[in-house]
Amino acid sequence: MPVPFLRVKEPCSYSSAVWPGLIVSSEVSPEHPHIRISLPQPAEALGSAVYGGGYARLNHIVNRYVDRRYDCSDPVKDMHSFIRGCGYPEDATAGLLTAVRLKYASIWEEGGSQASILCCTTAGTGNAARAGINRTTFAAYQPGTINIMLMIDGRLTPACMVNAILTATEAKAAALGDLGIADHETGAAATGTTTDAIIVAVSGNEAYGVEHRYAGTATDLGGMIGRLVYNSVTESVRTERDDRS
Repeated sequence: MPVPFLRVKEPCSYSSAVWPGLIVSSEVSPEHPHIRISLPQPAEALGSAVYGGGYARLNHIVNRYVDRRYDCSDPVKDMHSFIRGCGYPEDATAGLLTAVRLKYASIWEEGGSQASILCCTTAGTGNAARAGINRTTFAAYQPGTINIMLMIDGRLTPACMVNAILTATEAKAAALGDLGIADHETGAAATGTTTDAIIVAVSGNEAYGVEHRYAGTATDLGGMIGRLVYNSVTESVRTERDDRS
């Protein structure tokens, strides 16, 4: 599966093989580096994006690179200005922030008879952490280290969208465990990083003929989500690690 932007020095795009019209673009200008997912029609979305998060209807999802020194008292306002400056629709665009180089983005996708999915992940483990233990916490917002963008061509209930996020999170934790990633403070197996984010977008495409109510690991939909998230997190982490070594 591709890491399509690894050796690219100029803007380029990746066309989904399973969701016709969905484009993942890499904008590599020094002033505004970001990855943009453009949807062929507006999609219902749910996620933790710093801008446009929660429940929204989206045409675009932006994963913007900022360096680790990024410090902004109002990241929502800053992202709003960024999206407006790039000419994206302010009320139909979600924006995530990442401190991971965009060239390490991994795209995995899979088509099915009841839904098709594309997963795009940027992942680094410089601030890997384990949930559920005592560790240093921060009050201020920081840019994300593992950002997962899960695009589902199909029909899901709102509850199923939440279930999809749960399954994706489990798959992320499984990938980090199999990679041997540890919490940098305690040495315990990491379940994520301190700054992860996720967004799920759903087309509502009635051509699949089914509305999914569940996305747990025992379902076909959940199995697909788990595979794609696991593979994209694994590939992005490994690519960054190998490229830096």
